[in-house]
Amino acid sequence: MGYFKNVIICFHLNMSIHKRIDPDSKIPLDKLLSTFPGGINAIHDIKERRSLTNSLFKLMSSELPTNENVLIDDIIIAGPNKLSELSLRIYKPKLISDRLPGILFIHGGGMIMGSIEGENLKAAMLCEEINALVVSVEYRLAPEHPYPAQLNDCYEALIWMSKNSKELRFDPDRLAIVGGSAGGGLTLATALNARDLEFPKVKFLMANYPMIDDRNDTPSSKEILDIGIWDRSTNIQAWDWYLGGKKADAYAAPARAIDLSGLPPTFIDVGELDLFRDEDILFATRLMQASVTTELHVYPGAYHASESFAPEAELSKKIWTKRLEALKNALNLDKSKVI
Repeated sequence: MGYFKNVIICFHLNMSIHKRIDPDSKIPLDKLLSTFPGGINAIHDIKERRSLTNSLFKLMSSELPTNENVLIDDIIIAGPNKLSELSLRIYKPKLISDRLPGILFIHGGGMIMGSIEGENLKAAMLCEEINALVVSVEYRLAPEHPYPAQLNDCYEALIWMSKNSKELRFDPDRLAIVGGSAGGGLTLATALNARDLEFPKVKFLMANYPMIDDRNDTPSSKEILDIGIWDRSTNIQAWDWYLGGKKADAYAAPARAIDLSGLPPTFIDVGELDLFRDEDILFATRLMQASVTTELHVYPGAYHASESFAPEAELSKKIWTKRLEALKNALNLDKSKVI
């Protein structure tokens, strides 16, 4: 009887979670679940899962106009230890008046999916709205390339940006790292690495609903089971593939870091209905306790990456307005252009 009672409790709990989703943000989610019952979680083969997510991002991108105010250039640089190649996409405003701030942009995808192309419009939007030089990094993915391949690639891209600031025409003293989900986790991990190796200097971090704790033992990680975007079972599998049998350290899972002092000012946001909610709140709290200037937002009704799935929702616009305001404040820019 105890087993069936727990099943019934979980069923009612998850039904109530779906009812708490912001109504406008729920529309595209319902469409996804009607087409793919169970959502991303139901696709077990990683190649099929990547194909689906790439198709979703391509569809979302096709509904938005190309950004005519941004110049885009794809380049290849030497990868970590010069043993491989690393693809970067550089975004520059068409009109450059003086030395711009620089942003290293790290895409999401749970360390196992995602690409430069999938978040192309987001990186271009940051370039235009912040009036910044943006470099997006095509880091290697697990399980083919487990940790620390992703961290090494992101850190290599950060070093390359800093060393080539003159050629790129950006101010290395106004260098930020921005990323969401896995990209948010890599944002924090890359910053920890830069702090410990004392190069380069990073002025600001923006980690949107970052993936930072492999232990999966917070209440929210046990509560969010079937939203259909990024839930407990998917997260556990992704961490297993990412770690590749290794034990997580502070760079793999920043929530495990003992010392957070000395990190740059940090912005963290997360949805109330995101399984990363509690690990992100705890991390933001620990940053503040370590005397790191920290801004934290928790959005009622938002699920994981809901602002990407429902960009026209008022909640999504609110999320992006706060992000852009924070970036402009941190990089000492004119805020009049914030959408």
